[in-house]
Amino acid sequence: MKVKLLLTILLLGCLTICFGQQDPTWSKWSWLIGEWQGEGNGQPGQGGGTFSFAFDLDQNVLVRKSHSEYPATASKPLIKHDDLMIVSLDSGGNPTQAVYFDNERHTINYSVTYSDQSIILTSAKIANVPVFRLTYTLLNDGMVNTKFELSQDGAVFMTYIEGKSKKVK
Repeated sequence: MKVKLLLTILLLGCLTICFGQQDPTWSKWSWLIGEWQGEGNGQPGQGGGTFSFAFDLDQNVLVRKSHSEYPATASKPLIKHDDLMIVSLDSGGNPTQAVYFDNERHTINYSVTYSDQSIILTSAKIANVPVFRLTYTLLNDGMVNTKFELSQDGAVFMTYIEGKSKKVK
C-alpha cells in the first residue's frame, strides 16, 4: 500500500513538472504589451510613429505591428514605414525567436535575449549581410526606448534609429 501511494505521488509530481513547463511564459514581455506612440531620429531623419504588441493564437505568438513616418525635406520625399514582427515560442515554451517583415520587403530572423530592463533581438551573422539588433528598454513613467542598430562584424553596432515611446493603451 505504501509503495502504491509513493508511486502515485511521484507520478503526479512528474506530471505537474512536465506539463507545467509547457505553458508559454511571456512575463519578460508583459510591460511591452499594448499600444505605444513615440518620436525618434536617425538615418531617415526626425519622425514619429506607433507600434503595438498583442497576443494571438491562444497566446502562442506575440505580434508587433508598427507604423512610422518621416516628413519630406528639401532633399528627401515623405517616408512611410510599416512592419510586422511575430515572436514565437521555442520547443520549451520560451519566447526566444522572432521573424520581422516590412513594406520594403525586408525579412529578418531574430533570436531573443534579455537583460535587466531590456529585450534584445539580434539577427544571425550571415556573409555579406549586416547584423541587426533591435532593443526595447523599459524607462520610467510608462516609457520605452527603442533602438535599431546595424553591424558589419556583429561586434561593433551603429545606431540607425532610436526613439522614446509612451504607452497609450
